[in-house]
Amino acid sequence: MKKLLLTAALAGAMLSSCSQKPTEAETETTPTAAASAEEGYVESINQWHAERVKNLQKEDGWLALAGLYWLEPGSNSFGSAAGNDVAFPAGKIAPQAGAFILEGNEVKLQPAKGADITLNGEPVLQEVRVYSPEMEQPAQMRHGSLKWVVIQRGDKYGVRLWDAENEARKNFAGIERYPVQPEWKLEAVLEQNPLPKQVAITNVLGQTSQEPSPGAVVFTKEGQQYRLDALEEGDELFIIFADKTNGTDTYGSGRYLYIPKPGPDGKTYIDFNKAYTPPCGFTGYATCPLPPKQNFLPIAVTAGEKSEH
Repeated sequence: MKKLLLTAALAGAMLSSCSQKPTEAETETTPTAAASAEEGYVESINQWHAERVKNLQKEDGWLALAGLYWLEPGSNSFGSAAGNDVAFPAGKIAPQAGAFILEGNEVKLQPAKGADITLNGEPVLQEVRVYSPEMEQPAQMRHGSLKWVVIQRGDKYGVRLWDAENEARKNFAGIERYPVQPEWKLEAVLEQNPLPKQVAITNVLGQTSQEPSPGAVVFTKEGQQYRLDALEEGDELFIIFADKTNGTDTYGSGRYLYIPKPGPDGKTYIDFNKAYTPPCGFTGYATCPLPPKQNFLPIAVTAGEKSEH
């Protein structure tokens, strides 16, 4: 009988011990599910940012841009000599490397003898077409640390040049940004346009184009509702926006942001922690689109990337 009572007492003590609430110290050292989720979210944004920095630093990233030269109809001489129509960086290529021939909407490369230029990895020994609107991918020309392609912007045709040894790339020290703040990831809905709609987008060259828009992304921040016209881009929505931090903490001409396309219920989210500086914040050789006037937010979006420029 005494053995049975002792066993019962021990069992009761064990049950009581297991059911006791954790002490204050134990509570403080045990992360809650909410805290773990927040830590995971912050880490995901940090990983996204690290990938963006990695892409900026690539040999053909925005930091490697070393020139943008607009072509005139006819022959445009190029090389490292200052007298060329298109003057590449000194010492990087032959003084007279050849010519770009602009005829209508096509551009041909006419290499000089011994210029040692490759086109898509193959040596170029005679005149060859390097740009037409029908090309799926721009033809890549290279010499040494230089790479260049022909681009079209409206009715303008130009040569975009990268230099793997560009000073901006070698001296890049990272991007300042606001602390990651989960409260700037906001639920949103896409108010779809009942009929096909186009939004006027002007770039830094002063050119305006009409871009298709699926509708406006609508979200609420601190009790106020805001809307931003979105553009189609692959399986995401692209947003060009401005806010009251521009020109002080962030780039003066606005920032960019991608968000997921909504599901069948029209719901998505807009995460301003992924708001980033346009390429023009890193180089003068980009042709960035600017925010349309309806995408100027009357608030300070203190999330995402900052800019010294």
